[in-house]
Amino acid sequence: MKLSKCLKHALKMVVHSKLRSWLTILGIVIGVASVIAIVSLGEGLEKSITEQLGDLGGSIITITPGFSRGGDIRIGGIIQEEAGAQATDEETVLDRTDVQALRGLSDIELIDTQIRGNADVSYLGKSGSVGLIGVDQKVWSRVTTNEIRDGRMLNSADQNVIVIGGGLADSFFDQPLGINKVITIGDSAFRIVGILDDESNSIVMPIQMAYQLLDDKEKDVYDSLVVKIRDEDKLDAAIEKIEKKLMITRHVTETDRDFSVSSSQQMNEMRSGMISSMSAFLTAIAAVSLLVGSVGISNTMFTSVLEKTKEIGIMKAIGARNKDILAIFLFYAGLIGLAGGTVGVILGIIISGVMPYLMSDMPLARGGTFVSVDIIVIALSVSVLVGIIAGFVPAYQGSKLRPVDALRYE
Repeated sequence: MKLSKCLKHALKMVVHSKLRSWLTILGIVIGVASVIAIVSLGEGLEKSITEQLGDLGGSIITITPGFSRGGDIRIGGIIQEEAGAQATDEETVLDRTDVQALRGLSDIELIDTQIRGNADVSYLGKSGSVGLIGVDQKVWSRVTTNEIRDGRMLNSADQNVIVIGGGLADSFFDQPLGINKVITIGDSAFRIVGILDDESNSIVMPIQMAYQLLDDKEKDVYDSLVVKIRDEDKLDAAIEKIEKKLMITRHVTETDRDFSVSSSQQMNEMRSGMISSMSAFLTAIAAVSLLVGSVGISNTMFTSVLEKTKEIGIMKAIGARNKDILAIFLFYAGLIGLAGGTVGVILGIIISGVMPYLMSDMPLARGGTFVSVDIIVIALSVSVLVGIIAGFVPAYQGSKLRPVDALRYE
């Protein structure tokens, strides 16, 4: 019997057992839709992070005081020994000496000095505490990953002006903030010149103004240095040069190193790895539905073999071979899997489209969703494969029926 005839018989079986087939297909639909939705969410977030950091071309390096190693941990510049030990008074910082040392490296194009802290802000009688970031306004716009939603970035001539996060602008106070609005930070008034395209409650201002507001910050001492190198293809070499230069000027070695160097590329890889692991875990949970669906397919196949026993006997009596019967039932199982996979993909794409709106307050959904062709092809292939595997045993049993026994079956 030709495969086309086997496929035709299988299609008739699907059509003539609509209710049972669709109840079986439902398990596959739920599993595939769940997998598509979860994977698209993970891929969307990963794509968003990659694009955000990719705008910098992997050329950004961040230097912070403190270094983590086995035995002791340096956090925020304070050396802390293993659990149970007392922290020492030794403090590590970044200062102007480090900046001057780095300026001597030809690989470095820009250096942004930054400090961070918290400050009280008020607007129209309402107040609260927000994160404050002091930056070198001459270079910040060229090294930041942030994008401006309204207004502009800081420039070299700015004084008493700020750029605020989208969350602070939209929902922190009773009334939204806009460009040229004036808010009070500490005891000083600042005019808003830009709003970031994010959901943060942070404020970015010229570093000299930040020193005046943050009493615990010492002038020319920094919380981090953000460095942009000239050639991103030489990122690893640039990091090595920076580390060697700072170890010389700070009089430290690898064993007592007191600073950390990381790149946007490394952060991207680390975040992508975390997202991939989380997506894989959630996908594995969703895939349980496919397992349940495969059990349903097996049950449907066993029932179909019993119902079609007499037909199997007739087909064998007129010349159908064992492999023909096997092919018919495997096609039947594969078609059930394909139908479930197709509907599941469509449903998964629909869910992926509405999920960012339903989960708008969750960080996981801020990158949107992205359904790739690869995941669609994989989902359909797995659906068919699950159907064929689940249906193999009953199909094999049906193909081995003796014509005489099959014709006698009532």
